[in-house]
Amino acid sequence: MAGGGAGVGKRLGTLVSGLLECGAFCGIIFGWASLVFVLKDLGYFEDLCEPLATDGPNHTLLPDCSRQDEQFSLVFTIGSFMNNFMTFPMGFIFDRFGTAVARLIAISLYTGGTLLVAFSTPELAVLLFPAMSMLSVGGILLILTNMQVGNLFGKYRSIIITLYNGAFDSSSAIFLIIKVLYERGLSLRAMFLFMAACSAWHLLRTLFLMPRSRIPYPLPPAYDYGLQCPGRSRSYRTYEEKRPPGESGPEETPLEPTVPRGGGDPPGVPFGACVRSGLFAWHVAWLSVMQLRHYLFIGTLNPLLDHLAHGDHHLVSTYTNAFAFTQLCGVLCAPWNGLILDRHKRGKAPRPEGALGALADLRASVLSLAVTVTQCLLFSICAAVPVLPVQFATFVLQVLSRSFLYGGNAAFLAIAFPPQHFGKLYGLAMALSALVALLQYPCVALVRGPLHGDPFYVNVGLIAVVLVAFVSPVVVARECQRRAKELGAAGTPLAAPPDTETPAEASH
Repeated sequence: MAGGGAGVGKRLGTLVSGLLECGAFCGIIFGWASLVFVLKDLGYFEDLCEPLATDGPNHTLLPDCSRQDEQFSLVFTIGSFMNNFMTFPMGFIFDRFGTAVARLIAISLYTGGTLLVAFSTPELAVLLFPAMSMLSVGGILLILTNMQVGNLFGKYRSIIITLYNGAFDSSSAIFLIIKVLYERGLSLRAMFLFMAACSAWHLLRTLFLMPRSRIPYPLPPAYDYGLQCPGRSRSYRTYEEKRPPGESGPEETPLEPTVPRGGGDPPGVPFGACVRSGLFAWHVAWLSVMQLRHYLFIGTLNPLLDHLAHGDHHLVSTYTNAFAFTQLCGVLCAPWNGLILDRHKRGKAPRPEGALGALADLRASVLSLAVTVTQCLLFSICAAVPVLPVQFATFVLQVLSRSFLYGGNAAFLAIAFPPQHFGKLYGLAMALSALVALLQYPCVALVRGPLHGDPFYVNVGLIAVVLVAFVSPVVVARECQRRAKELGAAGTPLAAPPDTETPAEASH
């Protein structure tokens, strides 16, 4: 950037280092099935297993470990709940105090979580509950601070947001690496101590490659961020000392443009009005039902594979590795959703500005929302088929659907609502969806109890629940039609007059 702002090299360094951070740390809890395999081998919650006589030729005794599976499912349920529910207060912290404070909290939580796992034992298996919760909250806060990096790249903004969410999905493969290394003789404690030591990497990024407050969109001229080398450029402290009183710094440039953006919402739209809008309500429903389907699949994958493989330990290990390996592809799948969202920006004609440009962004999200639901529906159908080889297709559809789900969620909220409310709206959406995700535990109890370990009927019921998500793209499409009519009636399609009620104000 000209005028002493952050150059291309620095912005690319921020992008790539952020991808590494999200891909190695942020969403590792979603590789839970691989870690459960290790924890079972180490004897965590093994005291909950009860001997059960079989009718085999030798009348051997096989343990009934359904209570152990329920306990592991409870750890994941609480961890995934905290992953989403705590995003709401963390979003307020991010919006109020900025990136640096939010990241320091995230690093503290993440380090604490890794240390708890490192020093846990089968006798102290209860430490898994706070550990997974801390890893979840720390990871989601790290990715929340990273998604603003898309603002540095203009027309590629949605692609980068979805790319970061794809890296978040791929990080679940970290537990696969831990499983493989454990099978090669490395101890669980040594691996998690190494992960705790990696907090130094997060601190360095916080100091040198992230802003103190937030990255505005669109970028002001000569925008820069991070601590600078002495003699090369100003640091935060020297900038604050030399700045005339009352003058706004580069990171204090208003985040909102003077014309309506983000689905037509003007800078003055309050947070409450956004929350009460139909767009937000149906988007939360869209997110919640599909997230419940994904969480239930991940949290019950180990007992599901054990049920379909009839207790074959080697077969369960093979399919667990296959599932974890597909999670690596999340970072490759997520940008496809960004291409859908940004497809109208790549034509020869310049992107329209003002309300018409915001409307074009919102229209592009309709296809993204619909494709995501279709993928989740296909994934749910495959998951309901009680045939082990079919689960390979389930794994592929699951990672594709999940990468579209979280990338599309963040991108839609950035498009449809004012940027100054992004952290709060993102956090609230995740918190509300977390309440719905708590239904996974009664579903697990239903499968382990009355259904005798057979999840078929629960999976069929979830297919019907996922169909509800198709309402959201329909609502957004109708909203686009209504806003287009109002812009046409206003007679100034490129930018609504300042004294004219905008479509967003009419809808709220």
